[in-house]
Amino acid sequence: MKVTASIAALVVVAFAAFLLLRDGDGSEGSVQASGGGPLDALRASVPMPDFDPLALPPVDDVAGPSFPLATVRPGHTVAVRDAPTGKVIARLGDETEFGSVRRFWVAEVRGDWFGVPAPELGNGRLGWIRDDRIVLDVSETHYSVDADVSEQRVELRYGNVVLDRIPVTVGSPGSPTPPGAYAVTDGLVGEGLGPYYGCCVLALTGHQPNLPPNWLGGDRIAIHGTPDPVGGARSAGCLRAANEDMVSLFARVPLGAPVFIHA
Repeated sequence: MKVTASIAALVVVAFAAFLLLRDGDGSEGSVQASGGGPLDALRASVPMPDFDPLALPPVDDVAGPSFPLATVRPGHTVAVRDAPTGKVIARLGDETEFGSVRRFWVAEVRGDWFGVPAPELGNGRLGWIRDDRIVLDVSETHYSVDADVSEQRVELRYGNVVLDRIPVTVGSPGSPTPPGAYAVTDGLVGEGLGPYYGCCVLALTGHQPNLPPNWLGGDRIAIHGTPDPVGGARSAGCLRAANEDMVSLFARVPLGAPVFIHA
């Protein structure tokens, strides 16, 4: 199933649960939950998994990659260009279309410019924003998601450590899950969305270029829960996880975290 703009009015959108980010000075930030936000709504309706985010290794002991993030500060707008110093192709404010804080994964750096994916740009394309610390709050995360379509599984990683490995349903042969490097844009609570999205949704920057015939929804792809059995190639392109697994992802993956989907 796809995340569409018409859903936005039905849900409260905020930071996707626990955020474990570095502060601007490079020190590891504390684990936080957005009070009154999606995670609290999940606690009221879905059993929470048994894990302790504070048990993660100290930041100095983490082996493997970290991923820079750029959050648009409240009240500001960023000009997105087709290249460093290039033509402006979009102007994006401090919130996404679903009302989340606007946080980019910085996939590439060229001098004073950040190359970022965004749903407004299309699959496989980076937009370029200037590294302006008046407009942007720059941090980083060790969290990432790796999705193997052929193996029908998703891994939650912290640096090089695999925290979770969960089975998923993937796109059907006619609407395969599109491979690529994406980022999490929004965390949406499934309650009120209908049964198709399960407990919760992590919306991605990616789009489905091969929609099923007569498809009435939007083309955004996501990782989301499902009440149905998991496995096989039966979705319209999204990755569907069992609700108990999806809650675990939702409670740890921060906005902006990269999601790598490959065959």
